Amino acid sequence: MNEKPGAGIPPVSLLEAGPAPVEWSRIAEHESWRKEVHRPATYVHKWWARRLGSVARHLLLAAVSGPDDSIADASARLRGLIVYDPFAGSGTTLVEAAKLGAAVVGRDINPVATLTQRQALQPWDLDVLADLFGQVVRKCARPIQELHRTVSNEPVLQYFWVALARCPECGEDVELFTTRVFARHAYPRRFPRAQAVCPGCRGICVTDLSKDERGHCPACSLTFPFQGAARGRFMTCRHGHRTPVIAALNGAVPERRMYAKLVLRADGQREYRAIDDFDLCLYDKAAKSLADTSPDELVRPLGALEEGVSTVQALRWGYDSWERFFNERQRYSLGLIGAALRDLPGASAEREALIASFGRTVEHHNLFCSYKGEGTGPVRSVFHNHVLRPERCSVEGDPWGAQGGSAGFSGVLTRLRKAAQYKSTPLDFKAEAGRILTVDQSSLPVARPLSTTWQQFVRNPTTAYTTTGDASRTDLPDDSVDLIVTDPPYVDNVHYSELADFFHAWLSAMRPYQGYPDMPSTRAVQEVQNAAPDGFQATAARVWRECRRVLKPGGCLLFSFHQSQTTGWCALMRSLSDAGFTVTTTRAVIAEVATSLSKTAAAEPNRIDVIVLCRDAAGTSAGAAPDLDQAAAQALSEIQSLRGAGLRVGPGDVRTAVRAAVLAAGTRQAAADWETLQAEADQRATAAVAEFSTT
Repeated sequence: MNEKPGAGIPPVSLLEAGPAPVEWSRIAEHESWRKEVHRPATYVHKWWARRLGSVARHLLLAAVSGPDDSIADASARLRGLIVYDPFAGSGTTLVEAAKLGAAVVGRDINPVATLTQRQALQPWDLDVLADLFGQVVRKCARPIQELHRTVSNEPVLQYFWVALARCPECGEDVELFTTRVFARHAYPRRFPRAQAVCPGCRGICVTDLSKDERGHCPACSLTFPFQGAARGRFMTCRHGHRTPVIAALNGAVPERRMYAKLVLRADGQREYRAIDDFDLCLYDKAAKSLADTSPDELVRPLGALEEGVSTVQALRWGYDSWERFFNERQRYSLGLIGAALRDLPGASAEREALIASFGRTVEHHNLFCSYKGEGTGPVRSVFHNHVLRPERCSVEGDPWGAQGGSAGFSGVLTRLRKAAQYKSTPLDFKAEAGRILTVDQSSLPVARPLSTTWQQFVRNPTTAYTTTGDASRTDLPDDSVDLIVTDPPYVDNVHYSELADFFHAWLSAMRPYQGYPDMPSTRAVQEVQNAAPDGFQATAARVWRECRRVLKPGGCLLFSFHQSQTTGWCALMRSLSDAGFTVTTTRAVIAEVATSLSKTAAAEPNRIDVIVLCRDAAGTSAGAAPDLDQAAAQALSEIQSLRGAGLRVGPGDVRTAVRAAVLAAGTRQAAADWETLQAEADQRATAAVAEFSTT
């Protein structure tokens, strides 16, 4: 391990000398379309707002490369250095640093994040994995599959449910359909065939969306409008009474009615059918099994929901405990798998990997999942909106999923083998002649054992050291890490712990590894994620101070940040200044796929991440007052370069880059007037957008 202060970190890095190469953004855009395919090691378990592996890799290489150095040789300069990530999340930085030969240290305040990192790094014995998985198969597969069959023993891939709310005026139960067309193709103009449910006999009606304006039921001859009883926040019963849905529910969890199923026929074709008596009896059988099975034989999600930004909608619908997120058949089926995993012998990395993989099954098999339709992945997971939003029309699949569907546990071994293969022989990308190629860039294997203490890690730096806890208080010694590369939480966006509790409710009963915390929630008052900019500034500053303490002289702090609000950028820059860091440069790089839900819904989509490079203010010579016009012009120039290279960027990206560059100047001033700087940032961002739009 390299003990020299600042060894390997040049006084002026590649990014401080010039903008990020456009090729980085080309590669990032390519990776962003199928992140889980290109970087499977960090996708064993769900985590939110993952940054791209290629971006993290380029940041690591750039940090150890000076203006005259070849970045192709940078990996040799990383070997032996200690790279630390205080917001380690899914482990992207740790994996990329390990591939380049660095010693890696990660910390995150959330234990679900730590679990995700551990899967990304730990080695697995595939034979042991297969043996343990076989034990789960023998306990669970048959009883779960028997609860997802037709009367003629065909597999049911999906059951379709609609929520009910009672009209407060006439007492009628109202089916909360927005539209009675419940299954259509992702590309309806090319494939107009769709399925609708009859409001009279509840038969399944095939319709052609290219010409049919109403549905027609061949079973009862009823012609009906596609529009359902729910529109926006309101519902209308058959008697014309219009009521807010929330008022009709009155804080109670809605009852749900099963109205259709998707069957896999013996000839391999899929067919939508109406619900029959056998389906209802089979569900009742599952409910009775749940009631009759002793608590020790099932794992149940533990805990209650707390008020929060991400939980408020669920609570308004009466979902006040995690157990209520699942119907009785789901609780029984998932509970069987959970108990089989919990009861696996030993405390091995392989047992842990199987438990972690169970999270994906839970994510796609609950009442908050909806149907995407044909021609794409059929199920939207509970997290497709980054908030816990109840679904009026939900879909229930077979959690074992051996015959198909979404995220069935039967596919776990395939996913884990892909992750293990990546950890053994990781691949990366390079841009060549306008194309992005997948290549072996001579990366080192990722898999490495985990240390449980700093002392153990120092004795054997070929391990990885990952811990759960407040990153403002660590056991790392002073001047102990060479480079800090991270990805801080957003300001007032994705509230990680509120969402992670969905998984923790299961994990806390299963104890994936020794030391996994036994606590009711993963929320912590020390979280940097904060709805208020002032709160973010204060908590982030504490973490940055700790980073400054553990960073060797001459080292640097480098991170990507995604934020569309000026107040958020101001809070970030103030937190760095408060902690004694100076931002020496900001650079723009593509970080998000253009078609993501949050991007297409935004008035000014923002696809870029801003790379922020910081050094200890005590070791940075103070220069003249920064030229804000020059800072804004440089940021605009970088976005124009991306556009000139054919990458899709827009006004939102210009605003972000300019705001970051102008506010970064405050960290280089002895006593910055942040209120004035914030106004200056907005003014220059508006001017830059006008220039961008006319060139």
